Amino acid sequence: MKLATLKDGSRDGQLVVVSRDLTLAHYATGIASRLQQVLDDWGFMAPQLQDLYDAVNTGRARHAFPFDPAQCMAPLPRAYQWADGSAYLNHVELVRKARNAEVPESFYADPLMYQGGSDDFLGPTDDVVVPSEAMGIDFEAEIAVVTGDVRMGASPEQALDGIRLVMLANDVSLRNLIPAELAKGFGFFQAKPATAFSPVAVTLDEIGEAWQEGRVHLTLQSTWNGRKVGQCDAGPEMTFHFGQLIAHIAKTRNVRAGSIVGSGTVSNQGVEGKGGRMEWPKGYSCIAEKRCIETIQDGAPATDFMKFGDTIRIEMKGLDGRSLFGAIEQEVVATTGRVVVAEAPALNA
Repeated sequence: MKLATLKDGSRDGQLVVVSRDLTLAHYATGIASRLQQVLDDWGFMAPQLQDLYDAVNTGRARHAFPFDPAQCMAPLPRAYQWADGSAYLNHVELVRKARNAEVPESFYADPLMYQGGSDDFLGPTDDVVVPSEAMGIDFEAEIAVVTGDVRMGASPEQALDGIRLVMLANDVSLRNLIPAELAKGFGFFQAKPATAFSPVAVTLDEIGEAWQEGRVHLTLQSTWNGRKVGQCDAGPEMTFHFGQLIAHIAKTRNVRAGSIVGSGTVSNQGVEGKGGRMEWPKGYSCIAEKRCIETIQDGAPATDFMKFGDTIRIEMKGLDGRSLFGAIEQEVVATTGRVVVAEAPALNA
């Protein structure tokens, strides 16, 4: 099934069930008003939501209405935990190589993770609000899962059983703030503003055969200012699957229902092109990676970070060719509001 949360002026919004083709929605009020309620009592409420989902898809739901992603909050508007990994080690390797640094051997055995803010998520079409372009504004196209309860000490296989929902994320980074923060030896904080999530979160059966061993084997598309810059395969090169990421969190504590775990930037390796020069035909899921590639090849980055007025679209299509989660579509704006760009005068004016 597919679930979303609509804006209603409250902090947690109203839970709705969304049709498989993302055209219709139906309030889940008779079952639960908020997604966290469902996660807390999944065994009892999920079957009821599944029945409503089936009714919406077969035209039997009497009060279905058109689904509008612009009215969506994040599927889980605030969470008990948001932990983001770096599961695609190709991304780490590129960053390290651009700095002429080696990747420590431990990185291949133990996932990298950071704890992000979970009190203020963005909806799929909410603006990315940033104080200054000088902070190095970057998008990060990722996959995320929402968990039920996972006990401390759970194995990766046991942790996989705790996954309830899957969605997409734009884990915005302010790249120029990162070096100073990491130099303190305590990790990201101000460099990681509010994260945005896709319009809907889906159960694993909606992904179908593309869900294999804790990975989503589909293409993640990133479109920056109307230009498609990323067509990255999310499955094969995910070094640590979601069960391993969740088990990493659960090593010393329980993971409670309503925790969100991110994959980190989806990244694919380059291939050798003509003349032996490396090429990245599948593009990139964040600008920092593109800049690393340019530094490795040409000695310096050539691509700037995002500017006010820039847009980013992140989407993934299922095996049937239809949008699986809906699209994240955001504009970068200053804290003072949207930048108004004057139209060019007509040639005959």
